[in-house]
Amino acid sequence: MNNEKQVAVVTGGSSGIGRETALSLTKKGCTVYELSRRENPPYGVNHITADVTDEDQVKQAIEEIITREGQIDILVSNAGYGISGAAEMTASADSHAQLELNLYGTDNVIRAVLPHMRRQNSGRIVCVSSVAGILPIPFQLWYSVSKAAIAAYVLALQNEIRPYGITVCAVLPGDIATGFTDARQKDDCKNSDYGERVRRSVAVMEKDERGGMSPKKAGEYIAKLAIKKNSRPLKAIGFSYKAIAVLAKLLPRRLSNYIVGKLYAK
Repeated sequence: MNNEKQVAVVTGGSSGIGRETALSLTKKGCTVYELSRRENPPYGVNHITADVTDEDQVKQAIEEIITREGQIDILVSNAGYGISGAAEMTASADSHAQLELNLYGTDNVIRAVLPHMRRQNSGRIVCVSSVAGILPIPFQLWYSVSKAAIAAYVLALQNEIRPYGITVCAVLPGDIATGFTDARQKDDCKNSDYGERVRRSVAVMEKDERGGMSPKKAGEYIAKLAIKKNSRPLKAIGFSYKAIAVLAKLLPRRLSNYIVGKLYAK
């Protein structure tokens, strides 16, 4: 895949990992469009306002890019957010909204680009999942579910689109120092039996996130992966999280889940 004339689309590209990915792809010679609800693209990146949970807005945005450029070679599906709190205390509307953006938003964009990639007989799709998708985090249950679903979506999709010259993978970031932490929708469950445990768990999560990898480094990694023709279907970011991903495969599930519980559910 020659990235000199590649057209790339990045969702959630107005901030954090998405913004840095869009910028890095631009530096690598791609023509980049970022889709988000607010206009704040980095220099050299084209913005189109679109809410990825709105199927019609997504289709219109993709058609506009096709009209301008004639092709879409790369999609980085990054738009998402997190919620925290005890599953028992989480309103159905909140859990549904989490899946609507993180999972179904990803699906909306992929379904919009696939017809064009099939016609080209080429394309590269990178979805942002999370290490929480393979090691689910207590009190981040619905976020973990959404990211596990993205990993499963990618693995199934890989075999569906293989004959059409399109490749897909999911990246698994760990703790990244972005605005994601402040944007998390939190229910401290203070009037429930879970309250103190939720407070401690979220405090640990947020401390780890604020001290995590820079979004610039994560974005550069994702951009490098996006311009590759192929890769392993699930790719953790950073040495420590690659090691964690390997351990998640090797350790008995009972043991790995016990360790996660000791860290985040005391």
